[in-house]
Amino acid sequence: MIYTIVYGFSIGAILYFISIGLSLTFGTMRVINFAHTLTYTIGVYALITLVAFLNGYFVLAATLAVIIVIPISYVIERFIIRRLYGESLDYTFIATFAVSLIGVDAIKWIWGVNPYPMKDPIGEYLMFWGLSLPTYRILIVIIAILLFIALNFFFKKTIVGKIVVAALDDKDGVRCLGINVDKYFSIVFILGSALAALGGVLYAPIGSVHPYMGLSILLLSFAVVIVGGMGNLNGTFLSAFALGMVMSLTARYWSQGAETMVFIVMAIVLIFRPIDI
Repeated sequence: MIYTIVYGFSIGAILYFISIGLSLTFGTMRVINFAHTLTYTIGVYALITLVAFLNGYFVLAATLAVIIVIPISYVIERFIIRRLYGESLDYTFIATFAVSLIGVDAIKWIWGVNPYPMKDPIGEYLMFWGLSLPTYRILIVIIAILLFIALNFFFKKTIVGKIVVAALDDKDGVRCLGINVDKYFSIVFILGSALAALGGVLYAPIGSVHPYMGLSILLLSFAVVIVGGMGNLNGTFLSAFALGMVMSLTARYWSQGAETMVFIVMAIVLIFRPIDI
């Protein structure tokens, strides 16, 4: 059972890295950002290339992989997303999904379609009550908790964070104060994309690396955002870990239904709390 809990928390941590960006972009910009798939996957493939180039220095390779995603996300926001502010959600869905498909084809052209194996960068186990728990999975959970604390500090204590939180509640009111909201939207979009890339590089050693790896995790992340509440930062954190545990517990007894159970939970939440868009 301890293994199940550790697995559930580690999956919840990965879901949080990706979901927090989706929650922020939808909460502020009302954009359904399927391009998250692209930034997530590019981060993983950049990691694979850099690990080989840097002779296995995982931390440095992971840091550089996240940095590489930042200018890519800026280009997507500047030339595609920014043109769709205030438009129908259908336009944002189609545009970002198209970006995602183009990116997947580019990845297949550059790296090929075959899966890439990647080993645990730590490869050690922590002894707990006579059980050997993978240190890397525990580290992922700790990083997610530290990120949650850091983001809370950022949004509550910094000027940029306070403006973003205000825009989550009333972006038109923030505009009336003479603040260039679009500039802060760009910051939110880039931050969300960087966190998606971080989730990708952390998940790569415990998951399967292939060009379409972002699609399934993205759908799960949307479920996290819906259950936690669009733009609800604390709710997204709790929802990610709760649904990660749902997946883990379901996989223990019914492995084929792990992801299905997440969407069942999402459907139940929607029955009692429909989305207001």
